[in-house]
Amino acid sequence: MSTNPQHNLAGAAWQKSSYSEKDGGLCVEVARNLVPALGVLPVRDSKDPNGPALAFPAASWASFVEFAKGSDV
Repeated sequence: MSTNPQHNLAGAAWQKSSYSEKDGGLCVEVARNLVPALGVLPVRDSKDPNGPALAFPAASWASFVEFAKGSDV
């Protein structure tokens, strides 16, 4: 995970997770379009679009998603 300010997120095309709640709570957004350029997947809280974003190595995020799919959490 990185909070590196050098990761320029200006061109991020944010997508809300399909698992996010419809009423606006528990919403996560990712910017998949930046993976090729940065080598990381930026993730943010959609309720705070001007707040911080975390940048995970793409392979680490994919592992997390696979784990979450198989979890009852």
